[in-house]
Amino acid sequence: MQAPDFSLSGKTALITGSTQGLGFEIAKAYAASGARVIINGRSESRVMRAVRGIEAGGGRAEPLVHDVGDLAEQAKVFEQLCSRSGTPDILVNNVGVRLRKSLGESSAEEIQALIHVDLIAAMHLSKLAAQRMAQDGLAGRIITLTSIADRVARPGDAIYAVAKHGLAGLVKALAVEYGPAGITSNGIAPGTFATESNVQLADDPVQGPRVLGRNPLERWALPHEIAGAAVFLASPSASYVNGHILVVDGGFSVAF
Repeated sequence: MQAPDFSLSGKTALITGSTQGLGFEIAKAYAASGARVIINGRSESRVMRAVRGIEAGGGRAEPLVHDVGDLAEQAKVFEQLCSRSGTPDILVNNVGVRLRKSLGESSAEEIQALIHVDLIAAMHLSKLAAQRMAQDGLAGRIITLTSIADRVARPGDAIYAVAKHGLAGLVKALAVEYGPAGITSNGIAPGTFATESNVQLADDPVQGPRVLGRNPLERWALPHEIAGAAVFLASPSASYVNGHILVVDGGFSVAF
């Protein structure tokens, strides 16, 4: 009997927004599983700090200082990356911004800015990556971090939910369009993780206890708990998983 294979040895993974939070946790897990990881962010100092952190743990990492929301430069930067380091075998769409604001209070500019970064930038980069993977004959993996907000919504967070629902659609669209080329597309829908971006929610005297009360595990997820799902979907063991969104939320989205 053949044992499951979760090794990423020989693979190159580009993880957007990977200088902190879940993106950095995924990068660390991929590096520990044998992949060379491309650390992406807008700040050179933060990117280099993350690269050094990966290397200090014995992993291989390279920097990519780039704002993925800059579509005018995205194609050029991606081609330069491919020329320098080879076409990534794995793309993780992790970059995301959030505006905890009701739709009624949000301006047109705020709506467009969030949708642009969270959805449109990921769509463009996924297209570039899938086309290069297909051209190079790679059995590539595109993994998109959606959210439990890709299926539920709550007051005061409207635009984020719209963007995440769009990313869930992107996961499926990529799966059917590039599946014939041997490229899979899947998503991870994280629940309430104790990352830097969730400090405000965790400290809120009303929302903080409400989140814990709804979660069957009655706790926030630790950032490293995203690693297993991310490694699985990128590994040979997930070779026939396509168009699926793996929910990692402790049961939050099934409780009421």
